[in-house]
Amino acid sequence: MPSAIEIRSVSKHYGAFQALDDVSFTVESGEFFALLGPNGAGKTTLISAMAGLSRPSCGDIRIMGHDVVGDFRAARKSLGVVPQELVFDPFLSVRETLQFQSGYFGLTRNDDWIDELLFKLGLAEKANANMRALSGGMKRRVMVAQALVHRPPVIVLDEPTAGVDVELRQSLWAFVQELNQAGHTIVLTTHYLEEAETLCNRIAMLKRGKLVALEEKGKLLRHGAEREVSLRLAGELPAALQALKVRDEDKRVVLRLSELSQLEGVLAALREAGVAVRELNVIEQDLESVFVRMMQEGAN
Repeated sequence: MPSAIEIRSVSKHYGAFQALDDVSFTVESGEFFALLGPNGAGKTTLISAMAGLSRPSCGDIRIMGHDVVGDFRAARKSLGVVPQELVFDPFLSVRETLQFQSGYFGLTRNDDWIDELLFKLGLAEKANANMRALSGGMKRRVMVAQALVHRPPVIVLDEPTAGVDVELRQSLWAFVQELNQAGHTIVLTTHYLEEAETLCNRIAMLKRGKLVALEEKGKLLRHGAEREVSLRLAGELPAALQALKVRDEDKRVVLRLSELSQLEGVLAALREAGVAVRELNVIEQDLESVFVRMMQEGAN
């Protein structure tokens, strides 16, 4: 089976501005993959190139083995994209919108799948409502249904939960996880990093068009040797350790160590100063802290 997505040495220029700079990575079939980066990092530009909405200045992209330029029909049939923007026809109902989208892919008998999508995404009661009458969250659900209406093996979710309520977010992720478990490849971009940390197996990070990280989630969370340690002390932190202090936190002092083995020296210094340790915790890194560090360390 071919890889779900192959991106090979892709660059994109808009005049003198370089939106993507020699980006290469592969997403395997069945992965739940995160593509992260700050605003302006090149995520949407890359997704547009994957969807055939723009052409790379150089390099090539394949979706399920199909080149997005040379074999664009098969590539587009293999891909469903949920865009950031709420784009809809104000003269169509929800069901008509999905039927119209089905027609783009030559699907004339797709009502059973449309009914399932409407049910799974909580749209069944709104099936005959005009798109203009829907709330922003409901419109977002329709965008998801449109991306899935032709049953693509690869699904790209570009900020799918931006500005939506908690109920929609939870129901959407339950449905998307169900799709992933059924074999669909999911690519997610989001500024809610806890979503990526919870859902995704592997993570790529872009900064200013360059790929600055590409790791399995567990390895990425162990990025760098620095660790923070929280201590509750029976006394003041000795002067010899003040340089390691980064903050006070709920009657505890937090120290940053260049490596975890440095903890032995910290405890020795506390014993020598006669300061007892009441509680000690090594603070585990989350994706947000790693992301901030990678953006600081990445390409300038």
